Amino acid sequence: MTEWSHVFIEEDQSLCLSKDRVNLWGRVAFSSEGKQWKIVCSRDGVPDRIALVDPSDNVQGYLVFIAGGDKIELLFYHRSAQNYKGEFTFEGTISFPADGYSCITKPRRDERVISFSLNALPSPLHDSLFSPQEDLVLHIGAERFTFGKSGNGFFTFGFSGKIEEPIEAGLTIVLEEHYFKNRYIPYYRPRDRGRCPAPPTGWMSWNTYFDKATAEDNLAEARIGQKELQPFGCEIWSIESWQGNSNELPVSKFYNMDLEMNEDQFPLGMKRLADDIRALGFKPGIWIPPWGTGNVDFYEAHREWFLHDKNGKAIACWNGKYTLDPTVVEAREHLKNMFRIVSKEWNYEFFKIDGISGRRHELVAHFYERPEIRACFRDPFCPNPVELCLRAFREGIGDDRLFLACQGHATGPESLYADAARIGADIVYPNEPVRWDNILNQGRCFLNQAYTHGILMIADPDTLLVKDLNTEEARVSATLIALPGQLTFFGDKLSGLSQDQMNILRQTLPAINVHPEQLYPFFSMLPIWNLRINHRVLKNYNTVAFFNWEDKNRTVSVEAGELGLDKDAVYIAYEFWTGKAVSWKSRTFSLEVPGRGVRVIALHKEAVFPQWLGSDRHISLSGMEVSSWDWDDKNGKLTGIIKCVGGFPIKTAARVPNGFHFAGIECKTAQGTIQEDGDVLKISILSSKTTDVTFILTFGKS
Repeated sequence: MTEWSHVFIEEDQSLCLSKDRVNLWGRVAFSSEGKQWKIVCSRDGVPDRIALVDPSDNVQGYLVFIAGGDKIELLFYHRSAQNYKGEFTFEGTISFPADGYSCITKPRRDERVISFSLNALPSPLHDSLFSPQEDLVLHIGAERFTFGKSGNGFFTFGFSGKIEEPIEAGLTIVLEEHYFKNRYIPYYRPRDRGRCPAPPTGWMSWNTYFDKATAEDNLAEARIGQKELQPFGCEIWSIESWQGNSNELPVSKFYNMDLEMNEDQFPLGMKRLADDIRALGFKPGIWIPPWGTGNVDFYEAHREWFLHDKNGKAIACWNGKYTLDPTVVEAREHLKNMFRIVSKEWNYEFFKIDGISGRRHELVAHFYERPEIRACFRDPFCPNPVELCLRAFREGIGDDRLFLACQGHATGPESLYADAARIGADIVYPNEPVRWDNILNQGRCFLNQAYTHGILMIADPDTLLVKDLNTEEARVSATLIALPGQLTFFGDKLSGLSQDQMNILRQTLPAINVHPEQLYPFFSMLPIWNLRINHRVLKNYNTVAFFNWEDKNRTVSVEAGELGLDKDAVYIAYEFWTGKAVSWKSRTFSLEVPGRGVRVIALHKEAVFPQWLGSDRHISLSGMEVSSWDWDDKNGKLTGIIKCVGGFPIKTAARVPNGFHFAGIECKTAQGTIQEDGDVLKISILSSKTTDVTFILTFGKS
């Protein structure tokens, strides 16, 4: 990379800072005591500085450029013996790679808020630009620097620096290549959005059926899912525990390295099951832990493919009584061919490959790193045994299939090959109900790894289970999955769910495409999760989750500034779970949240005309169902277009400001009803088919 360079043109007071393919250019200015000073080229022959000239045409200070490596500093000095106050401004445009967005790369002390973006504009809290494709960060170090978005890699910016006696003002700019690769992710590869454009959604049997699910069990659940979940965006039906000898735990007994299946539970075979799943409109998925086997006959036929201790005894791990030697080329070729058959001949489209990392020493990423295990490899000096296997798996399934690494970590080679990663422990243990501690683990693991979510691999928190939870706990699990757009799979017996429980599942679908705004990990249970939204129709607003991780009710609060919001504006909030609206005129937003509970609000600046508040469609309150929301002030009419799912009612809410009263609704293609709740209209629409429904609300002026 080249050094930073600067060019100053005195005639129009323009300054350009350049390094490689990144440029900042704009106009500089300086004022003191209300008078504008000139900025000129050096008058004393000293290079790499320009001069501040007072109205009497005397040089009174300097702007100095200090460049070295990735960094350039702009420092503003008084000339010796001078004493004045002033403000230096630098406003213009940044050119950056086209996929870049603004974010935060420097942690702040005592952060309580984690933020995500859904097409959002830059926030006052942002200090950097990031390009996922190039793993490139432009960091700005200054107290008062703001980004604005122009589009296609161009960002407007504004800097204001105060010169106070005898303190200097300054601006530090750092262009850092390989941000993730050098800091956190040695195998960095940006997510393949062509293969995996959005977080996968689906259902899998393990967390309810465990090792007992049959082909018919899976299909019976799929028939319910086809009716109740598929219309909302549920895509994948994934099969677990299908291998030979897989009808009883532990997994180490399962026949995981060949295609022998459990014929008692899957009598028609796995290809037929994939065809039946596809006939119901789902993509078939399958679970495979390929790092070992419990099949003694397969082991005896291929002893040289497995690990043995110095006494010749087979080494066992979680994946098998006999553990794969990953350095054996023939074994990797066998597994590649096995995955090819499952992908191309059986036609499965989603692969959950288990046993990779996790936090346990018997899972292979840790297991294969242990010196006593490496000594047993055919090639003890092989530097990347896990990566070699993952490469074989991807080559086998093909570039057009989805790969979930379970448990996968961003710090490992999974990021080169996988589309998603199970980031935490199982949500439930075999034949036990889900517990609150399991949900806390979902949240804790995500917060720790959210900084790579959607950039590298999509985070998988394990399945959403609601049947054995109380309402508040179910809402917490659903919110921490759906608000940041994690991979969304369900695991309950669908036939046993109430309509309220089924509706919680629907309200997580489809998974939204967001990116994290803080590009570093968290290690505490943050109470505020902030989704910043820029909607094509509804414009800019925030959806904020207030989590109470404790057992007792408590008030959860956040300052407007912590969310990057205007501290002096009036905000209107609509709470998703209760359907209540509230107005905040203070700089602090506070909610009473039940123990082990959550409240989710859409937070809008108060408008002077009827405005959209939210709906019961999706936990993120992302407005995915709103195609149009047009206010005609002259005629007092609001025209909305809502995407409806056939046979399922949707309720959307609008605020009626002072000076207006509701007069009527027109909805010709669907059933539309109104419930008035103070200054909030709750509009219920039921369409017999999946379609866009237009409604017109008429208002009178009071």
